[in-house]
This record gives sequence, C-alpha cells and structure tokens, in this order.
Amino acid sequence: MANKNVLAIAAHPDDIEFVMAGTLLQLAARGWTVHYFNIANGCCGSMTLSQEECAATRMLEAQASAALIPAKFYAPICNDLEITYSTELLQKVASVIRQAQPQIVLTHSLVDYMEDHQYAARLAVTAAFVRGMPSYTPQPSAAAYQDDVAVYHAQPHGNRTPMGEIVKPTHYVDVTKFSERKQLLLRTHTSQGVWLDDTQRMGSYIDTMLDLNREVGSFSRRFEFAEGWRRHLHLGLSTAGYDPLREALAADLLVN
Repeated sequence: MANKNVLAIAAHPDDIEFVMAGTLLQLAARGWTVHYFNIANGCCGSMTLSQEECAATRMLEAQASAALIPAKFYAPICNDLEITYSTELLQKVASVIRQAQPQIVLTHSLVDYMEDHQYAARLAVTAAFVRGMPSYTPQPSAAAYQDDVAVYHAQPHGNRTPMGEIVKPTHYVDVTKFSERKQLLLRTHTSQGVWLDDTQRMGSYIDTMLDLNREVGSFSRRFEFAEGWRRHLHLGLSTAGYDPLREALAADLLVN
C-alpha cells in the first residue's frame, strides 16, 4: 500500500481517546500517518466556563493529545449539539477528508447514545463517498483523490445501543500494550473529569474508558483490552473485500 493515512473523525474532544486512540497508536507504530479531527469544539462541556472559554480550553487539550500520538490536527467546525447532516458541514468534512487522503477512516457508530455521534458518523461516510468526485466542491476547496477507502465504525458508548442491546464488533484491535498511553492521551482532557462526573455519573473517566475497553476485550475472548470496529459496506468506497485495518494490524487484530 503506497499511501498509509488514517483519519479519525469524532464528534467531540475526548471521543477519539475513548474509543479510537488505541487503534491509532497501533497504526502509528506501523508507519501510518495519523490525522485527528473533532467536528464539534466541546463548548458545552463545562458547568462553570463560558462557551468561548470552554471551547478554547478543549481545543488546547485536543491539540495536546494529537501531538502525543503524534497526529495532524484539524480544527473543529461547529459548536456542540450543532452537528447536523447539512450541506455546510458535509462540505467542510469532505474538505478534511480530501486534505488527509485516508485509506482508513475511523468514526462513530451509526447508532449511538447521542445525536452528535450519529450525525458525525453519517457525515464521515458521505464525505468519504464524495472524495473522488471532481464535480463536488468542498469548503475550503481541496482536490479529489481516487484511492480506495474503508470506513470503520467504533463501538457505541457503553458498548450498547440506546435501547440497551449489546453491540459486538467484527474487528477487535488489541490495545493492551497501549493502555497506559491511551490513559495519558485521555488525561490531556483534564476539563472533562469533573464534567463527566457531574453530568453522566461516570466517576473516573479514565476508569470508564478502561472498563469499556476491558469489556470489548472480553467479547474477543483473546485480548485483555480491545477496541472494536465494524466495517462499512464497500459500495461507493472501495473494491469488494478491501479491509486495510485487517491487513495492517495482522497479529494484533481478531476478525469474527
């Protein structure tokens, strides 16, 4: 594979660290160039800061995490709870995809506990779909590219649908040896410790992340800590059977 770019597209600062960062670290260790993009700026993630103060704080936290991976950072494009499936946002997400030219796109589950996650996933899929269409104009403008791309959907938060059904992935990535680095990345989002406890009763957000990764590992019956993925249908994205995550990670990945 000549080009080795992976783009993580998440809704909010710290979402990548919860469900995607271990896979990004695995790929980075194998020479992949990592691209890091949160669609929303995290402006609602505080009980005490103004929206402007909160967005600025969370921007710095996300940039610090991206630098530790290391990854190229793309600035957010809207406020929290303003992620919608709209022409304006699609044009902006499509521009990021064309700039990054990924062969792997990692994004949220299409069914998740909040709408921002679900719309982020839909935007990621369509932006990948239009990557090679010269007549589609993203904002800002960026040239189309023709590489195959595979979109993989992360586990929903809690490893369950909004109705409580357990979701098991098809692709399990072993993140056990990167567990400490994942914790370090999540700890850069220091503003979220109190917020998540106050609003979602998570207690330690580090422990929550570890518990979720441990549960996915138990689903695999092989890994202690794992991140789970489901590959989006190839139509409009790649040739049939294109599965670069499986090819890249080999022994550190289990496919059911």
